[in-house]
Amino acid sequence: MKIYTKTGDKGFTSLIGGTRVPKHHLRIESYGTVDELNSYIGLIRDQEITLHDKDFLKQIQDRLFTIGSSLAADPEKSRMVIPDLHTEDIDLLEKEMDTMSGQLPELKHFILPGGSTMISYCHIARCVCRRAERLTVHLAKESKVEDKVIIYLNRLSDYLFTLARKLGNDHKIPENQWIPRL
Repeated sequence: MKIYTKTGDKGFTSLIGGTRVPKHHLRIESYGTVDELNSYIGLIRDQEITLHDKDFLKQIQDRLFTIGSSLAADPEKSRMVIPDLHTEDIDLLEKEMDTMSGQLPELKHFILPGGSTMISYCHIARCVCRRAERLTVHLAKESKVEDKVIIYLNRLSDYLFTLARKLGNDHKIPENQWIPRL
């Protein structure tokens, strides 16, 4: 099987289920942004972080493939069995954030992105995750989107913020606090 099909050369692509849509379609933007997010999470995994964090991020990448599959399917025509996102997946993010937060100093200021490359990658991923969430919320106004997808993306952006703080703490990198000048 060749990687290129030439079927997208005129600016259209197929959803799971066969429906052809323009490549700028909101559904394509949604799952494309989830794919971009997954790539940034891979970049975070490639940093000097704990094996636990690497393994947890790999689980997130798996869930993002599930989300991408769900978003890539035409809810009216797809008959393909797509993996489900579960409430437990959301619970797992929340538990991990609670564990990390318990090891961090109390948050008293807004945090500016930066401090190290790995922290910056977390913040970039967080911003891409927020964009994926916004696009998916918009898509949900026009078409069927599982509620758990939006909830997961919302929690994931919070997780990525918390992970940035944890990695800074692990590596003794001071937080880049925003102290507004009045």
